Amino acid sequence: MSDHRPRAAWRRHPEPPPASASAQPTPDTPSVVQVGLYLDGRRVASPATLAETFRRLREEPAGMAWIGLQRPTHEELHFLAAEFDLHELAVEDAMEAHQRPKLERYGDTLFVVLRAARYLDAQEEVDFGELHIFVGPDFLITVRHGAAPDLSAVRHRMEENPELLALGPEAVLYAILDTVVDGYAPVVAGVQNDIDEIETEVFGGDPAVSRRIYELSREMVEFQRATRPLVGMLHSLIAGFAKYGTDEELQRYLRDVADHVTHTSERVDGFRQALADILTVNATLVTQQQNAEMRALAEAGFEQNEEIKKISAWAAILFAPTLVGTIYGMNFEDMPELKWAGGYPFAILLMAVVCVSLYVIFRKRDWL
Repeated sequence: MSDHRPRAAWRRHPEPPPASASAQPTPDTPSVVQVGLYLDGRRVASPATLAETFRRLREEPAGMAWIGLQRPTHEELHFLAAEFDLHELAVEDAMEAHQRPKLERYGDTLFVVLRAARYLDAQEEVDFGELHIFVGPDFLITVRHGAAPDLSAVRHRMEENPELLALGPEAVLYAILDTVVDGYAPVVAGVQNDIDEIETEVFGGDPAVSRRIYELSREMVEFQRATRPLVGMLHSLIAGFAKYGTDEELQRYLRDVADHVTHTSERVDGFRQALADILTVNATLVTQQQNAEMRALAEAGFEQNEEIKKISAWAAILFAPTLVGTIYGMNFEDMPELKWAGGYPFAILLMAVVCVSLYVIFRKRDWL
């Protein structure tokens, strides 16, 4: 892919079908972010329309077109596909977001899908974007779904380094890869800080920490899906250095990117394991807390039962003399006990015997 052959040698349709001026996407179209034509690493034109870009590129066989799109329409992508002979499967994938990171070759065209990420401090969450890249012998098309990554910074950096930009579309691809991978570093730092806070919350008994662990675990699953395939993709590019005659400077550049993404992927794997361990510890602590609460409730219930038994025992003891006194207090004329001289001492003795008997019984049963 490093050789810049004339377009007629590789393009299936030397002349794209004519389109009306109103149907041609322009840099003012919301989906067309920026269009630039480069020669020997320097921008020579910023065409007003894509049709003008195609015409200028045919006039400069050694030039390179760099077209940036964001959430393009079907018509815009098919307009580009007709000019650059993009494979219909790749065009179909570029129209739909939620693609897995991958690298595919269609003849002289390389199709790359990347998942960029950025850490949102205010929400304490990870926002993922998707980037589709078409790389041809003399063109590079980026189709962005989401806010990340910031490709304007990549374009500015490459334009300030014409020697690197002169290496062609492959150099731009590697610069984009480097930007995406470098963008993972703040995410890793943010997630590490979140995990540290979660560990403090877990041992502090915060009841809302379980939800936070679950949400962060889901984000790490997405992060892992973004980084793990990228490791294999970069190794595939490295394996094709000799076959495609990749410049030595770009080889060193890509190896450095591969090292960074491997390190990031390992960190993400570690985060997932750490969150799984924290979730297990949190579940154990919650269970222990629930057991302690149940034990405290049981102890409180037991103490309450003991108090009820004491109250009931004393109520029964006090009820016995009340019953005797109530009977003797009826004052009926035909009650023989009323005229008995020993009636009062007998009543008092009876009350005492009943009370003492009840007291002894309740003491033996530990009610008193």
